[in-house]
Amino acid sequence: MVSVKLRPGESQEALLKRFRKQVTKSGVLSSVRRKRWYVSKSELRRIQKKKAIRRAARRRSRRGR
Repeated sequence: MVSVKLRPGESQEALLKRFRKQVTKSGVLSSVRRKRWYVSKSELRRIQKKKAIRRAARRRSRRGR
């Protein structure tokens, strides 16, 4: 669990910014989004394979510039 304490002289905006940064760094939101629905292992493999193909295609297109 992520927690932040108000530092002396720190504004609420700075505190909130620090909190958001720690939440994104910890990966809490991404894991919640990922676990929102059940995805079978075969479906997960299919999605990962699709992403890998897109990544490879992007790398190839960038190299040709």
